[in-house]
Amino acid sequence: MDILYICAVNITFYKMKAFFEGIQTLFVDFLFKPLDWMRTLELSNWWLANIVSWALMLICAKYVIYWCKELKKHQDNNEENQDTTAHSFLK
Repeated sequence: MDILYICAVNITFYKMKAFFEGIQTLFVDFLFKPLDWMRTLELSNWWLANIVSWALMLICAKYVIYWCKELKKHQDNNEENQDTTAHSFLK
């Protein structure tokens, strides 16, 4: 009876091992290939290799400027309550 239990545990272990090796294969062999390409590209052209970083910085800058314009618009319309007791829990 103990042999059957050990065999069942081994089969479950190998199924889980195969599952996690499948996840490893998915990420290492497929999803991270563009990042490997960018890492090798960095040796020849630093600017092109960091294009993702530049794109994210531009997107963030756009939304910071948008947010500042919205804050300015609300301040010009006197809609902003700058009282220190604006919330009831601060009283």
